[in-house]
Amino acid sequence: MIANTARFQQTIAKFDAANAEDPNREMSEGKSYPKEILYAQRMTAMLAQFAPDASEVVQLAVRSQHICRWKIPRDSYPMDVNGYKRWRISLYKFHGDVAGEIMREVGYDDETISRLQAILRKEKLKTNPDTQLLEDVVDLVFLQHYLGEFVAKYSHYAEEKLLDILRKTWRKMSDKGHAAALKLNYTPEMLAVVQKALA
Repeated sequence: MIANTARFQQTIAKFDAANAEDPNREMSEGKSYPKEILYAQRMTAMLAQFAPDASEVVQLAVRSQHICRWKIPRDSYPMDVNGYKRWRISLYKFHGDVAGEIMREVGYDDETISRLQAILRKEKLKTNPDTQLLEDVVDLVFLQHYLGEFVAKYSHYAEEKLLDILRKTWRKMSDKGHAAALKLNYTPEMLAVVQKALA
């Protein structure tokens, strides 16, 4: 799956170098990582498993999905629904700008960069296969690696609100994404949460 052009490998290295500056740390299998490095690696691993024939531009979009995310923290916008939406829209553009600048430095053309930026902005979800593929991988990584943390963090929510958030995630996925999600290696507790949301 992984593209082996020197330009591609150089771009991935630059994405990872940018994410290595993340001051936030996360543990995985006894090792500490910059949070967004670990997330990017998990995204690439999930893409290789879910869609091994993915195009080069999708591989780059997957790797840069959260690039330098810590630079626009959630609390830089009002802590309400509208503030959340504005924050997400800002992030989509920011990630595209950062990734696009790196791609331009190593010689990608404007058309390829524009395609990547459209994918990162989640344009034409359900009708653009590249955007849908990114969304599926995002949601699979969330379910596999971050669902437990999410449930614990929002344990103060009413159960139905929590389940509704999971249902909204599910609705954004493709049928292929649904099939893959049902085969993930959940803990018994998280499997019960997923099953309840889908019941």
